[in-house]
Amino acid sequence: MEQYYKPDHLPHFGQISEGSPELAEKFFAYYGAVFADGALSVREKALIALAVAHTVQCPYCIDAYSKECLQQGSDLEQMTEAVHIATAIRGGASLIHGLQMLDHVKQVAM
Repeated sequence: MEQYYKPDHLPHFGQISEGSPELAEKFFAYYGAVFADGALSVREKALIALAVAHTVQCPYCIDAYSKECLQQGSDLEQMTEAVHIATAIRGGASLIHGLQMLDHVKQVAM
């Protein structure tokens, strides 16, 4: 069955360079630097990436960072907590925009 999301694309991410090797090289160098050990550990960065992947709803990123989190020593409880953090932030962002609606309703009702 044909589907839009193809899990077999993920291992071939590097092939995106075919259209512009120079830009791909710059992107992958930056990407590698971002995820290198620094003020945050590689494990912490993987958990953040997993949470962000759920927020932006990227199935490729969810697959990649679920695997990376496990490889970096995170367990299911930590990973689930990261996803719940993303959910809380996303839900809170929706709710705070409700004040915009409230202002509009009050203005129109006056």
